Amino acid sequence: MLPGVGVFGTGSTARVLVPLLKAEGFEVHALWGRSEEEACCLAKELGIPFHTSQSDDVLLHQDVDLVCIYIPPSMTRQIAVKALGIGKNVVCEKAATAVDSFKMVTAARYYPQLLSVMGNTLRFLPAFVAMRQLLVEGYVGELQVCDVRVYGPSLLDQSYGWTCEELMGGGGLHTVGSAIIDLLSYLTGARAHRVHGLLRTFVQQNGLIRGIRRVTSDDFCFFQMLMGGTGSGSVCCTVTLNFNMPGSFVHEVMVVGSTGRLVARGTELYGQRNGSKGEELLLDDSGWVGPEVKEMPLPHLRGLSSMVKALRQSFQAHEERRSWARGPVAMAPTFEDGLYVQTVVEAVKRSSCSGEWECVEIMSQEPDPNHNLCEALQRNKN
Repeated sequence: MLPGVGVFGTGSTARVLVPLLKAEGFEVHALWGRSEEEACCLAKELGIPFHTSQSDDVLLHQDVDLVCIYIPPSMTRQIAVKALGIGKNVVCEKAATAVDSFKMVTAARYYPQLLSVMGNTLRFLPAFVAMRQLLVEGYVGELQVCDVRVYGPSLLDQSYGWTCEELMGGGGLHTVGSAIIDLLSYLTGARAHRVHGLLRTFVQQNGLIRGIRRVTSDDFCFFQMLMGGTGSGSVCCTVTLNFNMPGSFVHEVMVVGSTGRLVARGTELYGQRNGSKGEELLLDDSGWVGPEVKEMPLPHLRGLSSMVKALRQSFQAHEERRSWARGPVAMAPTFEDGLYVQTVVEAVKRSSCSGEWECVEIMSQEPDPNHNLCEALQRNKN
């Protein structure tokens, strides 16, 4: 028996997610938007019976047992933690800070019987599922290098909002880079321990964002990660994100090892072993028959569709609406993975400011909000 769904958000992801959920047999009972007008408009368009701008109206809805949260990062932690506390299963996007992510981890640990996963859909893309399996089977030998390139048009909204503000979780590193950081961890089975990065904001104003307002979120980002072992045993990863590129979207992930390489271009997977004359097509996933969405690149769209199918399989295995099976969603990133990713993002930002390599240290306890004040008082005493 599939759970009833409540969706938070009225952006492009929510517009795509709702039809995909319905196609898999889920009933979407409620929609939340930042304003009544936004929520009403999209609810009518997608045929959702209930809409609201009050978060509790969705969380307390008697027919909602699964909450999908696709809202600005600065709001994610509050809704996710409250949803788990009420007893709802949660699928959500990234939070704005590592502290917010840690609070989400704490809530998930307190309610282990509830589903709590991050919505990084790239893990579910068939090309990356196949790539991970081939890496495990030794297709490339000993893994040495990962190289990622993502190029596309501006990520900014039509009006000034959270996508323009670095502190609110806007920018290429947070929006797209976080998914890449998680994906590389999934593919390699390792985590970054040191990072080095450079962030730039080339477009600070445009025809719609001008006057006293300026964009602070990055539209170009380049960073390196050392993953796994120390010294020569580390996997070297380089990631380039450029969102000043009108035209076709480029999404390429390459892994190189001692005996060959694998590369995912868009939704297709290619491989080449050392000594062979050329690449071989290992997975042709170009036959996508779902909706084409201008605002969502095909790898994310195809991955989102696969994730929804996995959710259906997970809940279908049980007769109780809130019960779920771990197997079908075992590859989904947990809230702890989300904390790791946010920690790496913040380390890259620090590196961009310092110009130095930065260590990735995942917090084990929530920092004292009065820490700086206590230090200042202690200095005054001395």
